[in-house]
Amino acid sequence: MVTERQVPEGKSKLTRLYWAMGAYAVLALLAWTTLDGWMRYGVWILLGGLAAKTLIAHKAGW
Repeated sequence: MVTERQVPEGKSKLTRLYWAMGAYAVLALLAWTTLDGWMRYGVWILLGGLAAKTLIAHKAGW
């Protein structure tokens, strides 16, 4: 049975979006400082895809 996830009290969906995007940004900065070459770009592409997926889910109201 699928149940709808409830947003914890005191935290809006927009706040959760900001935290998620901030976490992606921190991971991208860590990748920039620690990785080089194709691995850095691969991680950036992955994080960009996850950020886009998060933004689309937010816009859809999921």
